[in-house]
Amino acid sequence: MASAQNFHVNLSAGAANYYGDLQSKRYTFKQSKLAAGIGLSYEVNDKLFIRAGFTMAKVAGDDKLNPQTQVRNLNFTSSISEIQLAAEYFILNPYENSIAPYIFGGIAAFHLNPYTFDSAGTKYFLQPLSTEGQGFYQDRKPYNLTQFALPFGSGVKLALSDNIHIGIEIGLRKLFTDYLDDVSTTYIDPNLLIANRGPKSFELAFRSNELKTTTPYPLGDIRGGEKFKDWYYFTMFTTSFRIGGDSRSGGKSRLGCPTRIF
Repeated sequence: MASAQNFHVNLSAGAANYYGDLQSKRYTFKQSKLAAGIGLSYEVNDKLFIRAGFTMAKVAGDDKLNPQTQVRNLNFTSSISEIQLAAEYFILNPYENSIAPYIFGGIAAFHLNPYTFDSAGTKYFLQPLSTEGQGFYQDRKPYNLTQFALPFGSGVKLALSDNIHIGIEIGLRKLFTDYLDDVSTTYIDPNLLIANRGPKSFELAFRSNELKTTTPYPLGDIRGGEKFKDWYYFTMFTTSFRIGGDSRSGGKSRLGCPTRIF
C-alpha cells in the first residue's frame, strides 16, 4: 500500500479563456472568466507526479470586441466541467530547490454547453438550435456536449515547506471540436433553419440586425474557420499540501525547507 506521504491535495483558482472564431488572440486575458479546481497527486519520485483533478470554469467570446467581426455580432458563453489525468515532471527537484519549474501533459474529458442571450435578454443554449444546420443540412452532425481534450502546459512552484507549495500554472487544452463557441462552417439557407429549428435559430445565426445595420444575411459565406479547432486554457494560482507530512531529511534544512533557491 502506498504511504499517505506520497499524496498531495491540490487547490487552484484563476482565469479561463479560449481561442477560436470569437477570440482571435492565442493567449489573452481579454474576456477571461473565473476557474477553480481541486485534485490529488501521487508522488512517484521526487520529480515525477501523477495527478488527477476536477476543474470548473467559464469561457466566453463576443464579436463586439473585434473590429473584424463586429458585423457578425455573435457571442457565446459556456461553462466548462473538466476531469483530468496527467503526468507532472519537475525540471528541478522541488525538495532541493525553493523554486521548481515543471511541465505536464495528459488526457481530459470535459463538458461544454454554449449559450447566448437574445436581444430581449432571454437565455438560449445554442447546440439545440443548430445554427449551422447541424443534424439536418448536408453531412453536418450535431456536436457532442461531452468530449475529450489533451491538456498540457507548464508551471512553477515555490516551497513554503516540504509539505506546502504554492505556484502558478498555464495549462492549454487541445480540443477536437470547432464548436466550443458554436461557430465553425458557413451560413445556410434561413428557410431551412426556420423550418427545422424555428425562427430563433435564424435570429441567432447572424445578428447584424441588432446593430441597426443594413447588412444582408450572408447566405453561403464563411461563418467560422472549421479547419482550425477551438482551444481553451487556464492561468491558475496553485497550492498543494502533502497528506501526512514528510519524514525524509536528505537535501533539506533542519526546518524541512530546501537548502537552495536554484
